[in-house]
Amino acid sequence: VQLQASGGGSVQPGGSLRLSCAASGYIFSINDMGWYRQAPGKQREMVAIITRGGSTNYADSVKGRFTISRDNAKNTVSLQMNSLKPEDTAAYYCKAVAKSTYYGSYNDYWGQGTQVTVSS
Repeated sequence: VQLQASGGGSVQPGGSLRLSCAASGYIFSINDMGWYRQAPGKQREMVAIITRGGSTNYADSVKGRFTISRDNAKNTVSLQMNSLKPEDTAAYYCKAVAKSTYYGSYNDYWGQGTQVTVSS
């Protein structure tokens, strides 16, 4: 299973960005998908998670500003980020909990980071 993230960039405070991530390869099933971020000198933290059924969970710092969504048919997950703040600056990583075969086990798969920079 490979994850390809896209959509990062630089934006001014108050601006918006949309991140997308597509899973490919041998995929039998995907459970949770999510976005995490890591700022320089800090640990990676959860930003938003969405279950296969569409239930969501957000970090308190992004509630009301970020929206996660997924397309199960296309194995994609997106993160709409509005009202961005300088403290949102980080490398953003997508993650999928997936298995490749019916008898296989679920494992965590990560995409490459995509940089989001919020600065005036």
